[in-house]
Amino acid sequence: MADQMQWANALSTRPSLEAAVADVVQRATSSLSAPADLGLVFISSAFASEYTRLLPLLAQKLAVPVLIGCSGGGVIGTTVEGQARELEAEPALSLTLAHLPKVNVKAFHVVAEDLPDLDGPPNAWIDLIGVPPLPTPQFILLSASFYSGISDLLQGLDYAYPGSVTVGGQASAGVMSGRVGLFCNDRLYREGTVGVALSGNIVLEAIVAQGCRPVGKPYQVTKGDRNIILELDEQAPLLVLRDVIAELSEEDRAIAQHSLFIGLAMDEFKQCLQAGDFLIRDILGVDPAGGAIAIGDRVRPGQRLQFHLRDAQASAADLEFLLQQHYNQTSSQTAAGALMFSCVGRGAGLYGKPNFDSQLFQRYFRNIPIGGFFCNGEIGPVGSSTFLHGYTSVFGICRGLEDTKNR
Repeated sequence: MADQMQWANALSTRPSLEAAVADVVQRATSSLSAPADLGLVFISSAFASEYTRLLPLLAQKLAVPVLIGCSGGGVIGTTVEGQARELEAEPALSLTLAHLPKVNVKAFHVVAEDLPDLDGPPNAWIDLIGVPPLPTPQFILLSASFYSGISDLLQGLDYAYPGSVTVGGQASAGVMSGRVGLFCNDRLYREGTVGVALSGNIVLEAIVAQGCRPVGKPYQVTKGDRNIILELDEQAPLLVLRDVIAELSEEDRAIAQHSLFIGLAMDEFKQCLQAGDFLIRDILGVDPAGGAIAIGDRVRPGQRLQFHLRDAQASAADLEFLLQQHYNQTSSQTAAGALMFSCVGRGAGLYGKPNFDSQLFQRYFRNIPIGGFFCNGEIGPVGSSTFLHGYTSVFGICRGLEDTKNR
């Protein structure tokens, strides 16, 4: 076992931080039969006043060469019985430990001011991260906020490390707790992005469930300016949207009043679009006079898009479709562990019951330790590029590269 990848997760709901740390360290370390090479810790914002104490308490009980983590509006982990749980708005601590043979593990912290020019050479990004492009690294990123330069960082990593997979999320502070916390080895940060690059005998596979279903049909942008759609199929976008809504059921028209989105097709050449082919973006506003629609991303002429609705049923169906598709392509037999980054707008607030996404994941990927947190923005790939999402659950499934070759 010592030469195989191993993952373990422990979850604690002890209200004392000392007791919670002792609990997760004891359980996670006892689940590994070899030393941990990487630790990932997620702490509930209910402990916000004690973020400065977390790393010293962990250092007293845990020796791990690389450790990153952050605060969350809730945390996700695995119980003693092996069941995934999503703990929202209560004290909780989740610790994932991984034994990663033949994997180089490199942690880093970057702030917006450090980021190279996006028009510059890829070497500037490679120097920033300190990891060569080959073997292709896999990235886990935890960001303080949108203003930490996370979107530019994602573009830069895609540019400098083609073929890499990046997952993660933005730390969240909860409703009343104020500032977030980022953890990297022995340091607490309040700004920027902490991350880890994993190179060598490791594969990181991403599932990005954006929780929407398409309505109407795909349209082509025939005129646009930055993030403003001026024409769809040579018509005013607002007129197109009114036609789409007119064709909806009464129930869907009610959903469209508060949960209507745009899906941008990410593959210019794919004829039959389905779940996972769209990047979901917010509708920011409309111009009733000119009929234009502004969205939360840039558009370009020739791009295809489709209107989408989001509700609990659509979200559940989207995740199940993607899990089944991924399982059929890969099987779960060689997966060692998983990470889950879920929007604070999902969870019990969306589904009316707890643990929905994580336990649906476990139906397809049984007996795999899972850890994570509730985010203010989720990081994951759609098509060949990595994006910051909202209202999404992103799963990162970890396997040994040698195991994937043998399956």
